[in-house]
Order: sequence, then C-alpha cells, then structure tokens
Amino acid sequence: MEKIRIEKTSAPKPKCDVSKIGFGTVFSDHMFVMDYEKKKGWYDPRIVPFGPFMISPAATVLHYAPEIFEGMKAYRTPEGKVQLFRPIENVKRMNISAERMCLPQIDEEMMMEALKEIVRVDQDWVPSEPETSLYIRPFMFGTDEQLGIHTPHHCIFSIITCPVGSYFKEGINPVRIAIEKDDVRAVKGGTGFAKCGGNYAASLRAGERAEAQGYSQVLWLDGVERKYIEEAGGMNVMFKIDGKVVTPALLGSVLAGITRKSLIEILKSWNIPVEERLISLDELFDAINTGRLEECWCCGTAAVISPIGELAYDNKKFIINDFKTGDLTKRLFDELTGIQWGKRPDPFGWTVPVV
Repeated sequence: MEKIRIEKTSAPKPKCDVSKIGFGTVFSDHMFVMDYEKKKGWYDPRIVPFGPFMISPAATVLHYAPEIFEGMKAYRTPEGKVQLFRPIENVKRMNISAERMCLPQIDEEMMMEALKEIVRVDQDWVPSEPETSLYIRPFMFGTDEQLGIHTPHHCIFSIITCPVGSYFKEGINPVRIAIEKDDVRAVKGGTGFAKCGGNYAASLRAGERAEAQGYSQVLWLDGVERKYIEEAGGMNVMFKIDGKVVTPALLGSVLAGITRKSLIEILKSWNIPVEERLISLDELFDAINTGRLEECWCCGTAAVISPIGELAYDNKKFIINDFKTGDLTKRLFDELTGIQWGKRPDPFGWTVPVV
C-alpha cells in the first residue's frame, strides 16, 4: 500500500463556533486526495491544504454524473480522544455504490487509513461541545476529458471534513414530514441503493415544495405503485406499531443506512421485535387511525434520529404521539449517541479509536 504523503497548510484557518454555523458550511484545513487511471490504478494518496480541484469543462462528472459519496463522523469523547463509528461499513457501501456507477473500487485498507489520517491531521477541528462532531465526506468522481458517454478511465477520490452540530434545527424534537405523491426518488433496478448525487438532485424539487409548506422533509413512496413507503428525504424511516418496530425492506431502491442497521441491532439486543418489510400507506394510516402507531422516526448519519411529529398527505394531517418524542425514540437516541461519543459502553465493537 502506497504511503500517504502529507503537505500541511501554511495558513491554518481560525476555528469556528459550531453553534453559529450551518451544516457543512465551514471546512477544516486539509483534504485527502488520490488519483486513478485505468492502467495504473489508484496512485499518489496525499493530504493537502483544502482547496479547489482543477478539472476540464469536459470532465465526464459534469455531464453524465459518475459520482458517489459517503457520510460519516468523528466524535470527541469525554476523555478528549477521537473515534470513528463503524467506518468499515461506509467503506464497503462506497464500493457497492462505485460498482453501480461504473467507478473503480477502492482498497478497503487504503480507505480506512485515509479516513484515520485525515482525522489525525485535522484532529483540532473535532469539536467537543454537546452533540457536535466532525462530519467526514468521502467522494469520488470521473474526470475524463471526453464528451462521449463511457465508463470513466480517470477519477479522483477525496475526503473533506467539517465541524457540525445538529442537522435539523429541531434537534431531537419532532419534525413535520410531507408524504410525496407526485415525484419519485428511485425505482428498483435504478440507483436508489447507491449513494450518488443524482438521487439527491432528483429529490430537491419535492423537498422545496415541502419546505415551502413548513415541512422538514418528504417521505418517499415506491416509484411504481406509489403505495409503499421507502425513505424520508435522505434518511431511513422506522415505525413502532403494536409494540414492534417496522422499517421498509432493502429491495434495491432504498439506501442501506448504517444508522438504520445499528438501530436494528440495538433493538434486537433489547429483545424488541423488528420487521423489515413492505409498509403500505393504507397500513400506516390504519395504524394511525386506530392508535396502533405509537411513534416513528427518521434516522441517518447527519441527523442521527429525528422523531416524526406530523405526517401530511393529500391535504390531510396526522399528528403522531401528540407531537412528542416517543420513549423508544429517545432511548435509541441516547444509546446510539452514547456509544458514538464514548459516553456509554460499546458492546458491539463499533467504535474505532483514531487519536
């Protein structure tokens, strides 16, 4: 494995007050970069000062979108140490996305070392305030200077980081969600299971409509029958119905969330039944109207867990759990964030020390 070359900045930026910045608006001093050529493979792994890329206006990513990314965090523990949460899961998922988007695979050991090294170099950027972290964004894109549609032969892989607080202004308080009945995010056989920019671009129009009406996110339905629940915005979704937790199955159009996977494992360790299956709107509305839907929440790396206090569909509004954070939602949030920030034991072996 080629050694990572490190070039430190000569002009470090002043640290910021995380409570006063938006999500992903202020970036740390450095970034990891590695280049790819089909005949050479990946080469020249390096950490350099944060700055722009020089790519051609004809670069394939600007025209045909061969691009993928990941999202993860580094956490400051009460003892002042820094740790990652299940980073190998992000590495594996990135290679799954790469395969779908015809981008090159990355050696797992190389990417793990790159993740650790960029955090070590910019460890002073990992905040220590409550519910703050250093968000880590690995991404890859094709750079071929050619307008013909083809599999990229040249790529860049990079990692940038930024200090962040809560993703939603509501924090762990309930959010309002609009169920989208017109646009679709993805279909089975498409790119829904890959973490690629096009999926998120396709969601922007519906998201803007929802935000204009005061909602934080949209809840997506399947792209064929428009009757089965898939995911919420850029997050997975879970429902507690009749004492069981139900979440949409991963059938090719839903992203396999690492927070989702972790919550399922925690729930099973608590002997709480979990079902991964199709959930129809009819079933959801029936559970709401009969009082069997006890609570529900969105989950993902950026926001961790966001309770859902209201669902809106076709001019109808449904209040969930009196617009209060449910007991199980709060218990899961406390357990997961406790493990991530090193405030609780990690019986699963999920955390990886870096500094």
